[in-house]
Amino acid sequence: MADSFPIERPTRKILRNETLIVLGLSLGASGVSALISFVGSVTKPGGLKDQAATLNSSAAPGRPWLDLAWQLFGIASALVPVVLVAHLMLREGSGLRALGFDRSRPWPDLGRGAAIAAVIGSTGIAFYLAARGLGFNLTVVPEALPDVWWKYPVLVLSAIQNAVLEEVIVVGYLLRRLGQLGWTPGTALMASSVLRGSYHLYQGIGGFLGNVAMGVVFVYLYRRWGRVGPLVVAHSLLDIGAFVGYALLAGKVGWLPTA
Repeated sequence: MADSFPIERPTRKILRNETLIVLGLSLGASGVSALISFVGSVTKPGGLKDQAATLNSSAAPGRPWLDLAWQLFGIASALVPVVLVAHLMLREGSGLRALGFDRSRPWPDLGRGAAIAAVIGSTGIAFYLAARGLGFNLTVVPEALPDVWWKYPVLVLSAIQNAVLEEVIVVGYLLRRLGQLGWTPGTALMASSVLRGSYHLYQGIGGFLGNVAMGVVFVYLYRRWGRVGPLVVAHSLLDIGAFVGYALLAGKVGWLPTA
């Protein structure tokens, strides 16, 4: 028979270092990048609303197959930190199931996620338009991909990738680790929410504040339901609506700002 070894509980130092490494490889680094981008925007002549932040753009203009390869590579590589989190949690005897990221409750997750998206989506659009109008936000261009057959599938995959990465790491994983490190629930909530806002700072102050507020709501719902599944669904639907909606409506409706 193969020898069995008891699972050792990681020390506080290991948990702290592990958390910093995960964030340094993912959304923590994105927060620093967004801050640098924001400083560049506010120190550039002209107002923020006269500048653009493009989210999904071509990686190889005029070469659609190479462009597709780069798009798929970017989506897949962005999910590597989630795989790392799954591995680290398996080593401690749990897994992503402990965060509620599994297929055990697909319909409740879908229903709750759709309801969240419906409420936050309408509020978010109004907040973005107001923030941009007041000069607190850049003009967000959700997509600038060429009109090729893979455009909409890539936009959907990009939206799902964003949702999985952010909700698994910034809500499920981070709250779990901060709790294990002895952080109070209120402090952990603020850390998660401010981190979410930080990597949206490239959009401007409006993007930061709007996502901090969204972070507070998501942490509350995660603690209430004990699952990131509905949050992943909600975030996916919000981003699909933003990416695909912009692709369909840009230049055709007067209320939607374009670069």
